[in-house]
Amino acid sequence: MPRINDVGGMDGFGPVVEEPDEPMFHADWEAHVFAMNRALVGRGVYNLDEFRDAVERTMSHESSYYENWFRAIRTLLEEKGHV
Repeated sequence: MPRINDVGGMDGFGPVVEEPDEPMFHADWEAHVFAMNRALVGRGVYNLDEFRDAVERTMSHESSYYENWFRAIRTLLEEKGHV
């Protein structure tokens, strides 16, 4: 089964529904997860390819977008011995 970030893409998910005036973040904690990821990549703790791979390895379809990001960050920090 292809992974979500495969270059070939995936079919069968239906049209993308855009929400008018949708905020960038729906909750403050989402902005913190975004900033944490930017800081960790910027400091060289991991790179974007490692992050994408971790998101794909740990993703739950029952979780929100940023919940999956946070799970991936935790996984990388544990795997690299930072926590």
